[in-house]
Amino acid sequence: MPKVLISDKLSDAAVQIFRDRGIEVDFEPDLGKDKDKLAEVIGQYDGLAIRSATKVTPTILKHADNLKVIGRAGIGTDNIDKDAASKKGVIVMNTPFGNMITTAEHAIAMMFAVARQIPEASSSTHAGKWEKSKFMGTELTGKTLGVIGAGNIGGIVCDRARGLKMKVLAYDPFLGEEKADKMGVEKVELDDLIKRADFITLHVPKTEQTANMITAERIAMMKPGVRIINCARGGLVDEDALAEALKSGHVAGAAFDVFAEEPAKENALFNLPNVVVTPHLGAATTEAQENVALQVAEQMANYLLTGAVENALNMPSVTAEEAKVMGPWVKLAGHLGSFIGQMTDEPIKAINILYDGVVSDMNLDALNCGVVAGIMKRANPDVNMVSAPVIAKERGIQISTTNQDQSGAFEGYIKVTVVTDKRERSVAGTVFSDGKPRFIQIKGINIDAEIGANMLYTTNEDVPGIIGLLGNTMGKNGVNIANFTLGRAEVGGEAIALLYVDDPIPADVLNTLEGTGQFTQVKPLEFDVA
Repeated sequence: MPKVLISDKLSDAAVQIFRDRGIEVDFEPDLGKDKDKLAEVIGQYDGLAIRSATKVTPTILKHADNLKVIGRAGIGTDNIDKDAASKKGVIVMNTPFGNMITTAEHAIAMMFAVARQIPEASSSTHAGKWEKSKFMGTELTGKTLGVIGAGNIGGIVCDRARGLKMKVLAYDPFLGEEKADKMGVEKVELDDLIKRADFITLHVPKTEQTANMITAERIAMMKPGVRIINCARGGLVDEDALAEALKSGHVAGAAFDVFAEEPAKENALFNLPNVVVTPHLGAATTEAQENVALQVAEQMANYLLTGAVENALNMPSVTAEEAKVMGPWVKLAGHLGSFIGQMTDEPIKAINILYDGVVSDMNLDALNCGVVAGIMKRANPDVNMVSAPVIAKERGIQISTTNQDQSGAFEGYIKVTVVTDKRERSVAGTVFSDGKPRFIQIKGINIDAEIGANMLYTTNEDVPGIIGLLGNTMGKNGVNIANFTLGRAEVGGEAIALLYVDDPIPADVLNTLEGTGQFTQVKPLEFDVA
């Protein structure tokens, strides 16, 4: 039974989801704040469900020997070291859709608040003042809103803004003209948006490309009287430069829910006139908190029980339906990679993967991960589909993929070729109707071999007597052969044999075979067929 730790505050309904799915769960909502205690206990768990209070550092992950998945109830994963998690082979999931509406609504609310100076007017009125003339606002109707990032949340903001009769400009490198037309927005470049907008709202993640994207230079390009809203991520705007522009009056107002450093105890924007600030409340509604908690529990349970990968940041997503269909093919991908990995002693420069027929329409990213993991396991037995691509990239291994329509007798097959400085080596396989993976080609020689936990691979010159020699040697030494497959390139040419045996082959038996002088290669192989 998988075991999950919830180290932050999640709803009771989320806890119950795990239990209803047959997953043991420990609900310790304050444990995430105690990093030493978390490091002490994390090794017991297959899954970790968190919000923002738990910091998943390399130190925590170092102790997480059984951990398979981290689920973040929310969008932001800044509190998780994703590189360290990937190297450890731990999937990191978030819930990007559970708080979309809430965050978008908060951005719209902040836009209204700064347009009408509502917080300042409220404080003044609470103080017994009646400063009606002091708080002259501006209408949103007819104004131009610039939306930086028109994805899930930004797209909702665009929709709401159009309902307010605003003209909407959108900058998003992934927004196509057709989609922009359907959304009723004008697709523009960033600097064009900066120059034309009356209000600017940001809805992008913080990356190397977006960090401090609103610089002093860009602020200077903006219309006098512009108002800036940020409910996305801290650090997208140069806060010091914005503070200066607010003081000079070039920027008429700003509304920020997020800051470069959080918790924000002090900030250049604090206590400036017509600056609305909130403590990262974008997702802070009852509905959103419940939604993301339930969503992360379902996602983690699905992965731990069925292998379905949803909303993962370091692993291709695989739906539950895909997992059912692809399961045998993922196993085959791993076996093909394992064969290559066990056969290759030199450093690998490139991995080329060919997908033919029905498999070419599947989730190739996930299958690629299976192949690479199989190859890497020989050097690192703890590697998995998450960590393998990271390790391959660190080693400079080039991975290429080709897919094609059915080209032979099989409905589909996978062929893996590795390239080293000395040679290329290839192996191909398919999945039969019974769901069992098979090797169908090695070194260009056609075969039909069932895959077992313990196997023996040999190569030799195609001469009489090899079958008898193998059979007699195995029989005399008590090694039972479950299956025996032969293949050859041509009469008298290179021949191969692949034996599926019941138990690991003793070293003295291997030495006996090598000592006959009949084999150019004798290689025991092991496969995880569980």
